[in-house]
Amino acid sequence: MIARIAARQWGLVSARDLRALGLSRQAISKRVAAGRLFPAYRGVWAVGHPNLPLEGRFLAAVLACGPGAVLSHWSAVVHWGLRRWIEHDPHVTSPTKRDRAGIVNHRSDHIEGTVHRGVPVVTPARAICDITATATVKVLRGVVNHALGLELVTLGQLVTYTGRGAKKLRRVLAEAAPTRSENENLVLHLIHDAGLPIPLVNPRLDGTSYIPDFLWPERGLILEADSRRFHGNLIARADDASRQLVLERMGLRVIRTTWREATAQPAVVQRRIANALGAEVV
Repeated sequence: MIARIAARQWGLVSARDLRALGLSRQAISKRVAAGRLFPAYRGVWAVGHPNLPLEGRFLAAVLACGPGAVLSHWSAVVHWGLRRWIEHDPHVTSPTKRDRAGIVNHRSDHIEGTVHRGVPVVTPARAICDITATATVKVLRGVVNHALGLELVTLGQLVTYTGRGAKKLRRVLAEAAPTRSENENLVLHLIHDAGLPIPLVNPRLDGTSYIPDFLWPERGLILEADSRRFHGNLIARADDASRQLVLERMGLRVIRTTWREATAQPAVVQRRIANALGAEVV
């Protein structure tokens, strides 16, 4: 039965597992002395041999920190495949902080956790936010780029982060080169996140060939989410100005934002949209 449990847990069992099987402390000690259980951390043992894979070492740290604990910070970044492992103590976040030798334990009341490859772990977005305060801009850029490429995170999940290192993270995002759809998706996320009225996306305006990014028809308001790739040259800016004149003659108001503004100052964008709509940010 012990081996069956260990097979599901990267070769590990915890004190709670063994107690559930009816083993006393003395019975556990006998198995350790006989070389059948090998201590990994306090209250966690490897079964049969001490050579654990990296996932087993991560899971051992999580089990040692009790119910509700998850792998976090740099260890979570590695576990999600966003950076190679550099030998150091694993990081774990849990509802109750526990001092365990060889583990960096963080306490949090709000843990955004899931399970990946059999290990409880924070979500990729939470892992990135966890490391922003300590990562260099170069390293953070690499991790974010990799996570976006693997579609593990969305821009909206990152740009609304306000904790330690938020300014650095927004700087990284502001230097990205978005496609038109990425830019629109980010602005739409900001609208949803602020609890603002939801606009029509890319509607066709009757009597014109113009398709705005966002339209609130009942408010007569258009929002354009400009990215430098599509609106950064002189010809594009002239075309934008001409279209804006046509739209204003139709009785429509036009406001604009940019990729850099949406990533570096999301709250400013939300307030401007709210003011134009006569609404409040939630």
